[in-house]
Amino acid sequence: MTIAVIALFFIFLFLGIPISLVLAITSLSYLFLGDLTTLMSSAPQKMFSGLDNFGLLAVPLFMLAGELMNGGGITKRLVAFAKVLIGHYRGGLAYVTVIANMFLASILGSANAQAAMMSKVMVPEMEKEGYTREFSSAITLASSIVAPIIPPSMLFIIYGTLTGASIADLFMAGIIPGILLGIGFIIVIGIMNHKQQFPKSEKANWKTIVKTFLQVIPAMLIPFTIIFGILGGVFTPTESASIACVIAFIIGFVYRELKLKSLPTILVNTVVNTATISFLIVTANLFGFIIAYEKIPQLVAESMLSLSDNPLVFLLLVNLFLLLVGTVLDGIAALIILVPVMMPLLVTYQIDPVHFGIIICINLTIGLLTPPVGTGLFIVSSIAKVKFERLVIAIMPFLGMAILILLILTYWEDAVMWIPSLYKD
Repeated sequence: MTIAVIALFFIFLFLGIPISLVLAITSLSYLFLGDLTTLMSSAPQKMFSGLDNFGLLAVPLFMLAGELMNGGGITKRLVAFAKVLIGHYRGGLAYVTVIANMFLASILGSANAQAAMMSKVMVPEMEKEGYTREFSSAITLASSIVAPIIPPSMLFIIYGTLTGASIADLFMAGIIPGILLGIGFIIVIGIMNHKQQFPKSEKANWKTIVKTFLQVIPAMLIPFTIIFGILGGVFTPTESASIACVIAFIIGFVYRELKLKSLPTILVNTVVNTATISFLIVTANLFGFIIAYEKIPQLVAESMLSLSDNPLVFLLLVNLFLLLVGTVLDGIAALIILVPVMMPLLVTYQIDPVHFGIIICINLTIGLLTPPVGTGLFIVSSIAKVKFERLVIAIMPFLGMAILILLILTYWEDAVMWIPSLYKD
């Protein structure tokens, strides 16, 4: 029966059925085919327990903050500020795309949302300047994966609620990895720029730079409030999400771009996106319950220990496994399914849960760039009107750099844990 259910899982997955429905159908099929009445009576409770966590309240709040920012004109001001600073250098608009994505990452926390939004803004602008549509789409998609790494991050929030790891520590630990990813992509652009000679924009005068800087100051209040508020112990990550919403709301009206008539649409988008993620968490939690019942975590632990008792080898195997998983599974679903399986191994190999959380979250965000099921590829391909296979080819240099940064962070723990250690001191 177990083999039949596993086969059903992969068949539905490759048919393109949404992962939340695949998890639900597969789990219910297992319960009914096995006539497991005891498990069936416990299933609703297990599904509810997946959402019964205060930390998850930050997810819809950060989504709402992102919607308010986009509707309030904050996004385009961040892009404009980055452009006047470095747009006049050769390849400047490509660098602007990376830096603007890093700015936005400190507010949105969702790679898919950021990729969709920035594709609408940056791809036409870069194409107008003389960049190819494939390259413009690739750099926009690649740099959007810093969104779940630089705080706030929905993946960190979900990982923290699953493991009990400090969400504040995860937020702080994500800062340096997010910056390193951005620097890595800038290096790739620089190498390509040397070979291809990308175009450049006109240099802005000092008056324009100062004006743009003054306009962007209110927008920068949000990431600074979130990061320094948590660092200073003024509020928790969940409380920071609500404060970010209030600031984004006020700034939208200060910029005179957020209209009262837009609020119903913003709220509906937030509710729909929250419901989608909540349903995914519920179904993945049920699936995880069945995995635990089948004692798969114990089997995985025994298999790993039989291969090696060296934590460095274990982390390498985990990276290879997660990179493969990321090609076929959505990041949030993979996180909820795999974390309970791998958590017992962290104690055995003496790996810090926060460090491991960064590793697993970067792995799963890289999955957005990898075919055949990389959702980021489909989103940008659709919005930017670029052929999927051409986008896959164009993304390869950035994918290679992302994997290199992942390996550096895997084996250089201090780079991840430095800021959280300062926070504890």
